[in-house]
Amino acid sequence: MAAAFEKARSTATAESGKNLLQVGALTMHFPLTQGIIFQRQVGAVRAVDGIDFFVEKGETLGLVGESGCGKSTTGRAILQLYKPTAGSVRFEGTELTTLGGEAMRRMRRKMQMIFQDPYASLNPRMTVGNIIGEPIEVHHLARGKAKTERVQELLRIVGLNPYFTNRYPHEFSGGQRQRIGVARALAVEPEFIVADEPISALDVSIQAQIINLLEELQSKFQLTYLFIAHDLSVVRHISDRVAVMYLGKIVELSDRQELYERPLHPYTQALLSAVPIPDPAIEQKRKRIILTGDVPSPVNPPTGCRFHTRCWKAQPICSEADPEFIEQSPRHWAACHFPG
Repeated sequence: MAAAFEKARSTATAESGKNLLQVGALTMHFPLTQGIIFQRQVGAVRAVDGIDFFVEKGETLGLVGESGCGKSTTGRAILQLYKPTAGSVRFEGTELTTLGGEAMRRMRRKMQMIFQDPYASLNPRMTVGNIIGEPIEVHHLARGKAKTERVQELLRIVGLNPYFTNRYPHEFSGGQRQRIGVARALAVEPEFIVADEPISALDVSIQAQIINLLEELQSKFQLTYLFIAHDLSVVRHISDRVAVMYLGKIVELSDRQELYERPLHPYTQALLSAVPIPDPAIEQKRKRIILTGDVPSPVNPPTGCRFHTRCWKAQPICSEADPEFIEQSPRHWAACHFPG
């Protein structure tokens, strides 16, 4: 994967000024232990297993895949909420994996996260004003009346009544709570936001409102997003580029239009075949790819290509050698022995 990282870097070298985030061979393993008193490691959950990608300034990179493939873990490892087992995360040229203490705290002002569950991510014992105002205080951005005015401004920006500051999270709907989460992320004026499935817990009627809000905020504040989701239709709408993840690895990465029109990896092809098309004539003629078997365990993933146990193109080499993540065409990477 190191070679793929170098290839990704070489592709971006001419436009190096555009790159905000560079991830190389990122690995996140969670140890499995046995024993009550004297615990010993007997294995590891290989949630993220050596992935490479970059995010350009001002773009939205969509990260998609099945539940349990490592998407959310990737987002948390990038922000150092989980300390990566191995690999490199460079933000504006600064290596985050070696930062600690005060240096990491200062860097966190530039990077924020919108969490998946608006019901669990807000402290029920804190008012909305305190929830949004806390990061402002932590980073010493404002105090007293100035902080109160900043909180009210943020509520107004995300479409809420600015005088709701003394209310508690339980007094709001799911969509309103997610807006509060967005306001909290914006409080420190970040450059980069990881949106971890920010609409999956919301009603369909509310999802479009949150997506439109995120797009408006991106345009207004020149934000860069890593948008994590499993809904390919939403990802197509909001993303500039899309990375497809399977069992801890990125199997394909491309510009949005290229990926949806010419997917190279069998897993991507299977995912796209499941997306409904609103034209009955096209939908009836389209061939649906049904994957057999279950997703293997990340504790003991298959040898070679991790998708070979469910792939209709699989040959002996697929179980023997892990395919390289290489650039198949300009800005289109895929890890497959038989792409296309």
